[in-house]
Amino acid sequence: MEHHRHDVVVVGAGIAGLYAAMKAGESADVGVLSKVYPTRSHSGAAQGGCAAALGNEGNDSWEFHFYDTVRGGDFLGDQDAQELLVKEAIPVMYEMEHLGVPFSRTAEGKIAQRPFGGHFADFGKTAVKRACYAADRSGHAQLHCLYEQSLKQGVRFYNEFFVISLIIEDGTCRGLVALEIRTGVLHAFWARAVMLATGGYARAWRVTSNSHANTGDGLALVAAAGVPLEDMEFVQFHPTGLYPHGILISEAARGEGGYLFNNDGMRFMEKYAKSKMELAPRDVVSRAEQTEIDEGRGIDGGEYLHLDLTHLGEKTILERLPQIHELVVKFAGIDCTKKPIPTQPTAHYSMGGIPTDLDTRVLRDGKKQAVEGLFASGECACVSNHGANRLGTNSTLEAAVFGRRGGMVMARFVKEAGPILPGAERPTREAEEGFEHLCASSGPESAKRIRAELQASMTDNVGIFRTAAKLQKQVALIRDLKARFENVGISDRSRRFNTEITELIELKYMLDFSEVIAVSALAREESRGAHSRNDYPKRDDNQWLRHTLAFREADGSLRLDYKPVVITRFQPEERKY
Repeated sequence: MEHHRHDVVVVGAGIAGLYAAMKAGESADVGVLSKVYPTRSHSGAAQGGCAAALGNEGNDSWEFHFYDTVRGGDFLGDQDAQELLVKEAIPVMYEMEHLGVPFSRTAEGKIAQRPFGGHFADFGKTAVKRACYAADRSGHAQLHCLYEQSLKQGVRFYNEFFVISLIIEDGTCRGLVALEIRTGVLHAFWARAVMLATGGYARAWRVTSNSHANTGDGLALVAAAGVPLEDMEFVQFHPTGLYPHGILISEAARGEGGYLFNNDGMRFMEKYAKSKMELAPRDVVSRAEQTEIDEGRGIDGGEYLHLDLTHLGEKTILERLPQIHELVVKFAGIDCTKKPIPTQPTAHYSMGGIPTDLDTRVLRDGKKQAVEGLFASGECACVSNHGANRLGTNSTLEAAVFGRRGGMVMARFVKEAGPILPGAERPTREAEEGFEHLCASSGPESAKRIRAELQASMTDNVGIFRTAAKLQKQVALIRDLKARFENVGISDRSRRFNTEITELIELKYMLDFSEVIAVSALAREESRGAHSRNDYPKRDDNQWLRHTLAFREADGSLRLDYKPVVITRFQPEERKY
């Protein structure tokens, strides 16, 4: 095993990880580990924009953005975190502009802004342009800019390194163990501060907008270390995934004026959100779509609907939505300037994750006690900005705001904490033994078959609409799959670029957190945001205005606990669109 030392180690090279590395790198020695080459991180798939109440194209304020974020999250978000998010959005957006993000521009040369679902002025009353965008390649633009700036700060990158274990002793994180995919060699990284910025986990579903790398690695790592996972039952389904692949068709398409039609040629959102139509929050639109499909009004009775952009005109589409046009041509053989796009809901984003405080410190009890030296930001973290449902363009915003904030906090922390202390041999030895055990797997079970069964069953049983019967079935099925996983076998015994080994580890991670999702969803007997129970169709603030905390016990079982929602300004109200 090879050993490395850095003041700060960041795991993940998306927007959150790179912003953290860049800021910490201004005064600390920083190393970044990424499972893929940094500019291939999933943040590059974000298309539509980044929310900030700049008011460049109409009246807006952070207070309006605050209210939309609270209401959009169905009042489950922590309002201290949400207020921080929307206030810091404005200076962070200008900082990214000055760093070199090539935003689209207004005629006056200001950052251009477009409408997005769930974003309004005047406390939900009128339409607003709030999403700062770079055509429909916004995440790509931010990602490349932050990568260049991190290199400028002297950040060292370890590309194609896959973390398999955290080193936590006596409540303190001292580093981690990672597999160098290229060579098959294990490396120990010792650090004063470790940040997890490993992204989401929607690869656990069959139809998803996520890249193949989004397998919930960071969540599984902290859960194995005894840290709870928060609000894992809240998983967002994006309304417009390209049928049948699930590839993201940005909400920018509807922000620019796209229409959704059913097989009868009806703009069906009139039935579900008459005042906001296609620009209602994503959970509202996804449920409406799934209802249309379930009731037989999908196109030709199938499992998809139409997103029509043709009325926007070729010039607007090619100028503002060029990537969408290219994706639809390549993957569906359709020119969206002339024909509608076949779309379906697709597993997209995780509102839950690793519990943190406002300074991105990971909370070992999920409430107040921090794991010293361990931080998390971006989609893998749950500071509870999004509550039960995330508004579009608040994701890249959260990654930027809390990645940046975490980087500055870690820089101060390592300066005060002193030199890196030597770690014990036991955690690295245990990680090595566990890895060697997986490499020697020779059972009759197929990892590919188990993964396919997991993804299909999560789509069927833990999808947009849920019931106790489906969730109970899924819990039992996952536990059966975990038992079968113990008898899995691999055929490739080499070490260099052994994707069979990495996919096996990813499958283990997916089985672990999928069980948490199903158990947490079964326990929450209400419908709120993205969690919709047909057997409990109403929101229940008396019993369920609280966050779920799921602990993995020493014997492998799950224990659920709860904590209150932080409400500072906006009391729960009925959500009408």
